[in-house]
Amino acid sequence: MKVLLVEDCQNVAEVVFDYFEASDISLDYAATGTLGLYLAQTQKFDCIVLDIMLPGLDGISLCQQLRAEGNNTPIIMLTARDTNSDMLSGLREGADDYIIKPFNLELLEARIHSLIRRNSGIGFVNQIICGPMTIDINTYQVWRGENELKLTPIGFKILKLLMQRSPNVVSRQEIEEVLWPDDLPDQDILRKHVYQLRNKVDTPFSENIIETVPKLGYRLVAEK
Repeated sequence: MKVLLVEDCQNVAEVVFDYFEASDISLDYAATGTLGLYLAQTQKFDCIVLDIMLPGLDGISLCQQLRAEGNNTPIIMLTARDTNSDMLSGLREGADDYIIKPFNLELLEARIHSLIRRNSGIGFVNQIICGPMTIDINTYQVWRGENELKLTPIGFKILKLLMQRSPNVVSRQEIEEVLWPDDLPDQDILRKHVYQLRNKVDTPFSENIIETVPKLGYRLVAEK
């Protein structure tokens, strides 16, 4: 999931980024309304978290312009002012939800997931099962059969992507873009993380289910 955070307070932005670092939410960031509007117009996001008080272009005007252009990306408004007028203005201009500062990060995460589910129509999906593998996307737990595995946050993201796309091949480029959307590293780093993932998912068991497809990428083979 890709989320745009438009927030002029650097301290707030840093706290939000730290919290979501190990989650399945990838954040992009704008410190002004002008940049936030540009990013929202030129990139695809699953949700926008938008402060009302912004330099350049305020959050309500930004929301109004996006909706006028037909952009239906779910928007959560952030406001430090607990007044009905701010909330109503945001909702009237097309915001889907609002949170009053200071806010609970777990609540923000829950609101983001709720809006994305509602917008996509996918409903609640707590677990993904593929062959012997099961992952819980809420608790970040992983099992192979009855054996619970402890993965790194990056290993979890790779495994989740492979399971969602199994038995299809997932290219190296696609995996890298999911893991590092803003700063792609060289492929050796990805190879290291896949090696660590295999040590958890394959090495202790009699059959390997993560396969390397030369010159293409990786896939998870649930049945052989």
